[in-house]
Amino acid sequence: MILSPFEWTITKRYLLPGRSEAFIALVAGISITVVMLSVAMLVIVMSVMNGFRAELLDKIVGLNGHAIVQAYGGRMDDWEDVLQEVRKTPGVVEASPLIEQPLLTTFNGRVEAILLRGNTMQDIADLGTKVVSGNISELKAGASKVAIGVRLAENIGARVGDTITIINPQGRSTPFGTVPRQVGYEVAAIFEVGVYDYDGAFVVMPMQDAQTLLLIGETIGMIEVKVEDPDKVGEILEPVQRAVAGRAVVSDWKTINSTLFEALQVERVAMAFALSFMVLVAAFNILSSLVMLVRAKTRDIAIMRTMGATRQSLLKIFVTTGFTVGAIGTVAGLILGFVVLYFREGIVEVIGAVTGQELWDPSVRFLTTLPSKTDPVEVAMIAGLALVLSFLATLYPALKASGTDPVQVLRYE
Repeated sequence: MILSPFEWTITKRYLLPGRSEAFIALVAGISITVVMLSVAMLVIVMSVMNGFRAELLDKIVGLNGHAIVQAYGGRMDDWEDVLQEVRKTPGVVEASPLIEQPLLTTFNGRVEAILLRGNTMQDIADLGTKVVSGNISELKAGASKVAIGVRLAENIGARVGDTITIINPQGRSTPFGTVPRQVGYEVAAIFEVGVYDYDGAFVVMPMQDAQTLLLIGETIGMIEVKVEDPDKVGEILEPVQRAVAGRAVVSDWKTINSTLFEALQVERVAMAFALSFMVLVAAFNILSSLVMLVRAKTRDIAIMRTMGATRQSLLKIFVTTGFTVGAIGTVAGLILGFVVLYFREGIVEVIGAVTGQELWDPSVRFLTTLPSKTDPVEVAMIAGLALVLSFLATLYPALKASGTDPVQVLRYE
């Protein structure tokens, strides 16, 4: 929609009303503010929800892979054959054996439930990027050294160099009954995955040491699998499921964490739907401000009509005026949203300090930091929604202005 110099001059005049029209300027300013806040809120909420899902998936997959092939009874005797079968499957990026067993650990009189993980040396090396203290390379078969999560270290008061005792209830049989197996391991490294539950429970050691501790010989418990496309993990591993039917079961990340990710998806859709009404409210503000402007400028509109202004010109003037208000609010909202996202950690800390409440409790939120991931497509959709509603809100006042009868307005002037 191209405006003539006359139309553009009148539009600028209405966008910047004089002192005598301060109330109209106030209403227009409120409209811009409401649009800005609604767009910013949508960008912030959707980015945080996307970031939470992506970060949680990344943390979970970083330790558990996209899927696991778990043997019935917890022991996989022919795991070498199954491992080769999995690795040959199209779409599989990586597959490695894994031992995972819930046990107990004690240190200085403190006892905590742990999740023991026996990993290959390659998987242990990959954990090195998450080490906060110590040296992960010291974990070698037969060295009796482990790596533990940072929350677990805090809970039992252990530091690098300390020796913790891991208790396996399924110990050796004696004439007096089964004696739990207790083995001391030196803490070689402390890591932080970023998922509260993992950091508070995981103890990682070489696979051979885990087999010795658990007295399971050369067997393993499961095979960890990573695929090219996490969203198609079920389709990719369907041949594996058929091959191991009756011996093992394939569980992907969607199944293992189905409750959590379904809840996130429902909450994400619900928040987007609810916050979209804020944009609709902003559009009604633009509508009301334009209606007030048309009523205030009825005499001016009639005079412009008598001077030769067409209905189309008046229509374009008021549509452009209202749409510009919406566009300014949308751009300001995008900027505000990005600024808040950039400083989100500091904002959370300030609000927490002022209110005295911990707004981001890792034990409840799973993650230790507030994540964010902005989707350009979603941002474009939010901006498009705001602009479309702003445009639609201008149509009624603009049509009303263009339909003004100058004879009726100026009859008694």
